[in-house]
Amino acid sequence: MTEDTAPTSGPPTGPPTGSHHVSRRTRWQRFRALPRALRVTSYVAVGLVLLLVLGLVTGVVLVRRPLPQTSGTIEVPGLEGTVEVVRDEHGIPQVYADTMEDLMRGQGYVQAQERFFEMDVRRHATAGRLAEMFGEDALETDLYVRTMGWRRVAERELALIEPDTRAALESYADGVNAYLSGHSPAEIALEYTILNAGGLDYVPEDWTAVDSLAWLKAMAWDLRGNMGEEIDRVLTTEAVGADRTAELYPAYAAADQAPIVDQGAVVDGVFEQDATTGGTRNPRRTAFTADQVAPLASLREGLERLPSWLGRGDGIGSNSWVVDGDHTSTGEPMLANDPHLGIGLPGVWMQMGLHCREISAACPIDVAGFTFSGVPGVIIGHNADIAWGFTNLGPDVTDLYVERVTGDTWRHDGRDRPLTVRTETVEIAGADDVELTIRATAHGPILSDVDDQLAEVGEVAPLSRPTPAEGEEYAVSLAWTALTPAPTADAILGLNAATDWDSFRAAAADFAVPAQNLVYADTDGHIGYQAPGSIPIRKSGNDGLLPSAGWRSENDWTGDYVPFDGLPTVLDPDEGFIVAANQAVIAADDYPYFLTDDWDRGFRSQRIRELLEEEGELSMTEMAELQLDDRNPLAPTLVPYLLDVELRRGYNDDGQRRLDDWDAGQPADSAAAAYYNVTWRNLLELTFHDELPEDVWPDGGQRWMAVVERLLTEPNSPWWDDVATETEVETRDDVIRAALVAARNEMTLLIAPYPDDWTWGALHTLDLRSSTLGESGIGAVERLFNRGGWEVGGGSATVDATAWDAAEGYRVTAAPSMRMIVSLSDLDDSRWINLTGVSGHPFSEHYTDQTDLWAAGETLPWVFSREDVLAAEADTLLLVPPEG
Repeated sequence: MTEDTAPTSGPPTGPPTGSHHVSRRTRWQRFRALPRALRVTSYVAVGLVLLLVLGLVTGVVLVRRPLPQTSGTIEVPGLEGTVEVVRDEHGIPQVYADTMEDLMRGQGYVQAQERFFEMDVRRHATAGRLAEMFGEDALETDLYVRTMGWRRVAERELALIEPDTRAALESYADGVNAYLSGHSPAEIALEYTILNAGGLDYVPEDWTAVDSLAWLKAMAWDLRGNMGEEIDRVLTTEAVGADRTAELYPAYAAADQAPIVDQGAVVDGVFEQDATTGGTRNPRRTAFTADQVAPLASLREGLERLPSWLGRGDGIGSNSWVVDGDHTSTGEPMLANDPHLGIGLPGVWMQMGLHCREISAACPIDVAGFTFSGVPGVIIGHNADIAWGFTNLGPDVTDLYVERVTGDTWRHDGRDRPLTVRTETVEIAGADDVELTIRATAHGPILSDVDDQLAEVGEVAPLSRPTPAEGEEYAVSLAWTALTPAPTADAILGLNAATDWDSFRAAAADFAVPAQNLVYADTDGHIGYQAPGSIPIRKSGNDGLLPSAGWRSENDWTGDYVPFDGLPTVLDPDEGFIVAANQAVIAADDYPYFLTDDWDRGFRSQRIRELLEEEGELSMTEMAELQLDDRNPLAPTLVPYLLDVELRRGYNDDGQRRLDDWDAGQPADSAAAAYYNVTWRNLLELTFHDELPEDVWPDGGQRWMAVVERLLTEPNSPWWDDVATETEVETRDDVIRAALVAARNEMTLLIAPYPDDWTWGALHTLDLRSSTLGESGIGAVERLFNRGGWEVGGGSATVDATAWDAAEGYRVTAAPSMRMIVSLSDLDDSRWINLTGVSGHPFSEHYTDQTDLWAAGETLPWVFSREDVLAAEADTLLLVPPEG
């Protein structure tokens, strides 16, 4: 490898796949092989043409027709009294009513006004019915979701929730349906106009309570834990062996990264925050070694092809912290939260306030915060007494099992057990129906049935596996806690109505999936933390790190979950603050239950802790500035090595010289940050791409930072050597030199030849795309719905976590989906911002009206009291019962 060697690069690609359990597989494979623009269903293209023709005369009317009425009076069937909807200049609604039923009807009506198409797409996605709207291009997603049975689980959950929760869900659905009944598809969303102009002839169905419950499955899937790493470990082991794979999954550095809870232990099954010793962790061992693993890559690739807004479970994190009054300028607690999720339009959150005019047992809600369109209540926010934030706990709640299957039976403990088998029909717009056969073992649904290549994953089996008998096949099933019905919906409304620590914990106990870190503060000056969620207890043979042999009962789950009272919790900790940023919840040595070994490495959490300790006493402004901290966590370690390599003076080293006095910050206008990150991407490529399969090429995130941090101290590690140069053995400095020069060439190609013109934001752009017609492949359609071009700072593993994937490029792939800071001394002094805006209508002024502010690091006033809400009023809409 020479100094002037330029690396080759390219994103991983994989062959599209079909299903041997799905009819017309050959036709489907031919369809998937077409370019994306040709795969768009014909009615979308025809609809666009018709819309453009009509647009010459009525275009303004067509695009503005779905915009909601925000003032005046509307009669809404089912209301008992008047519901008042007060919107501010950004369209953020505050809803006031006299009863819970009317409050939920009002929320349903308003969210349908702003975002029904998003709600409709989500319910089709969670029911495995996207192909009914979007044709064959959505079939693969439907097959996976149907196989997992998300909606079937939601239907069973409806019977588990409390009567008050069910009443809220039904009232919410009534409000949505009241809006639908008074509007044609063209008045509901521009997307329906385009689809129906091409002949889809689609009319939305009524909304139901199950539609709301099912969306929680999609969020659980997005935050499901280490399933991707479970697969990647196998693929990596096949390529480089178990010992070298272990080097790429370094153990959590507990000595350097403080856990969320650093006091307490489990005593007699209950976590006690003042205890000093507890039980012993359950013994675990790895019982599975892979030998033939190539087909497992198909499973990974298939899951990667699911829409990004459904979530992929990898690289997703969040920040939250709470400080007590001794650490704030107000003398009362402050709480900050910014969940990091995939990006798209509309954004996942809709800001909203829900207020009972008089608080009582029958109408206990006075709350504001961030909601999911389609789900009643507020997910994250505050009420008059408490505030709470979420980050992903990240426990291991999924396991893949390799199953021995013969006909309609599967092998378990030496005997054949019957498979659960059902058949479903998947309807496809513009094509024939598909019959899907869904099989399941006691572990869960067989995902490999979705795809012929996945069916071959049975080759992934222990070295000691028996020779398959005649007629026997290997299949892959999924065990996942979210496939067991649970009353998570009870927790949402319980949090909304909670008034103190005890009622907060009582609500959290119902929060089953996705398992979250909950940070807490109240107006009495308390701060706290609670870990809720359904976390399985495994038998000793299963450590959850690799796929397991499903025919061995020692690999099964016990059927029990970690008890809620045994999960880590703390109220008013000695430190006076709590940081929950996906790091380890508690030191594993003294904790008897296995949560996961795949924690975030703690770069963000430790940085937040350091800044909190430095500030000592924080103002609201300082809390907001902390959310924007863009210091690269690896740069202080890596840059000295980059500077120590000698390059030819002039063109080759003018980028390197930018690093001389760089402070490791990554603002959008930084030339040094741009050059550093391009060098980082090239360093990863030159070090790892020669030995690892494309599916597991480094994304450059927190795990890979930990890997390279260690490798820098081993200049002759085999990882540095390029296996393609058979007569030369490269060392660390050879790779660094080549990465520096390749980065200099890339900067010239991508931005400009002169370093003075370089900026990180020119590479690190935020592009927001609609998940449906915005991905149509038709430029004119995409321009209607997509927005982009924001140049932003931050990066992967920074507090300002605008993640990017080094295997693909520099554009933002996940980001803070919102930011909020709650002042418990004066709730009206709180601040919030959304990644996009309130509206899902692309021609609304509130479609992306908060994105400019978000990108600039600004926030909006978050008023709460009725007096301040009315002072900020821009429009008021009254929803009233019909006369007579």
